[in-house]
Amino acid sequence: MEKLAVRGRPREFDPDEALASALRVFWTKGYDGASLTDLTEAMGITRPSLYAAFGNKEALFKRALDLYQAEKLAYVQSALEAPTARGVAERMLDGTIDNITSECPGCLGVIATVSCSNQDSPIRDDVYARVQSARCAIVDRMQRAIDEGDFTIPVEAEAMTRYLLALLQGISVQAGSGASRDELESVAQAALAIWPGR
Repeated sequence: MEKLAVRGRPREFDPDEALASALRVFWTKGYDGASLTDLTEAMGITRPSLYAAFGNKEALFKRALDLYQAEKLAYVQSALEAPTARGVAERMLDGTIDNITSECPGCLGVIATVSCSNQDSPIRDDVYARVQSARCAIVDRMQRAIDEGDFTIPVEAEAMTRYLLALLQGISVQAGSGASRDELESVAQAALAIWPGR
């Protein structure tokens, strides 16, 4: 039996490790701020290797966002399963603080959303679709909480979702600006102290 020749050289890097390195670059610099040189140096690969393994910068960013969601945002599903709306808020706040005080301060989701204000951004539609999906899941959970009588005052699911997201984004921005974990936890405790329900 005749062996077929394999074209090209085998990869000399671990794609998973390279993707994790790219995630850290995007997390610290954002999509627009991360140059191809930044990415290839952090990933330990050449530009042709980046293109061969991941496609272009946009495709690499989307794969990095997939990794971010899988690894860094796993707490969101747990939060949505909390028995009360206050429990949802508490788990979301705790998970966000754990995430944003890890190796890279700030939240990649907030960084990506801010960088997508440009209508021509190649990642805009993907980032907004991800944000919308998460927001809709929270709205649905808040509506269930309203239906179950979790709130002590009349509220709307959309308004409570926007309030919670504003808290999470504000904490993320503060972390990116250097706020300590203790300071962020104080903000979370204050928010939970005035949460309008159980």
